[in-house]
Amino acid sequence: MAKIELKHISKKFKDETIIEDLNLTIKDGSFTVLVGPSGCGKSTTLRMVAGLEKQSGGEIWIDDKCVNDTPPGLRDVAMVFQNYALYPTMTVRGNIEFGLKNRGVPREEREKLVKDISEIVGLTPHLDKKPQSLSGGQRQRVALARAMVKKPKVFILDEPLSNLDAKLRNQMRTELIQLHKRLGTTFVYVTHDQVEAMSMGDEIVVMNKGVIQQADSPMKIYHDPANLFTAEFIGTPAMNIMNRKDVQGLDIQSAAGIGYVGFRPEQAMINAGADIEGYVLEGEILIRESLGAENIYQIQSRTGIFYVKTFLAPLVTADRVTVTVPHDDLYYFGLSGERLRGIEVSTKRPVPAGGI
Repeated sequence: MAKIELKHISKKFKDETIIEDLNLTIKDGSFTVLVGPSGCGKSTTLRMVAGLEKQSGGEIWIDDKCVNDTPPGLRDVAMVFQNYALYPTMTVRGNIEFGLKNRGVPREEREKLVKDISEIVGLTPHLDKKPQSLSGGQRQRVALARAMVKKPKVFILDEPLSNLDAKLRNQMRTELIQLHKRLGTTFVYVTHDQVEAMSMGDEIVVMNKGVIQQADSPMKIYHDPANLFTAEFIGTPAMNIMNRKDVQGLDIQSAAGIGYVGFRPEQAMINAGADIEGYVLEGEILIRESLGAENIYQIQSRTGIFYVKTFLAPLVTADRVTVTVPHDDLYYFGLSGERLRGIEVSTKRPVPAGGI
């Protein structure tokens, strides 16, 4: 196991700055997920940790050792790629033990390692097969086994499930979580899928344009986002965000600097009744999505579209509805997107029909 520290890391490609001043500590033995939109710098960050990219500035520390000048093969890091990168002419066994052969590991030890790892990832019946005869999930297991057999201090996984179908992706997510618990090794995982991030990581690092927006536990990031970007990026559907000038019917104390007001779709109640206090808006249901245990409504109000998620029976006949959001479930953000706390709010007046 190993702690990873990135100190004032920068990365430039020609005249373009991808990462300017990144500081991050990845805990020893954690399952840390880097998440963000395409081009945010998350894969570049991983490649710098692995030594596949050279940082333009700053220091990378692994297991309390600066590895700036350490070649990739000596960093004790194993990387699993999106495209598996298997040798098509070799069997599963050959792919798994290839790195061991290059390191001069004796045959008997190689065979024992391959046997043990294959049992862990469920590849024992497939050791003599070629990669082209395997399913996508089995190929991904070969890539994992090839990394595991080296017994590295750090596993780096760069969007390893993106090529799999939805059902297999869900299965592999579960297997990776169990694998991490079994090995106890530091896992660093990159994805643009916030569902993967929330379900797999015990630490999540949200990135945008080379800048860390928030690094915290999944529930902390979801319930207590540090800024507007994190609030909108994490959550399905995303947090509903309203411009402050469009918000009517709230008496907001200490309101200086408020630029945006938001609420999570599942925190809103449809046709809750007058006895429920909160921010009230009206609208027309445009789309109903029934997902079994939950229902998602797309609602058009006078100033825009918002979403409500409920865990009740679908509203079959209602078209125009009243939506109530408890005051304590409202989020406030500054003009630059920073989170504002300690805002006192009360209902000022009824919302006029047809508007927010």
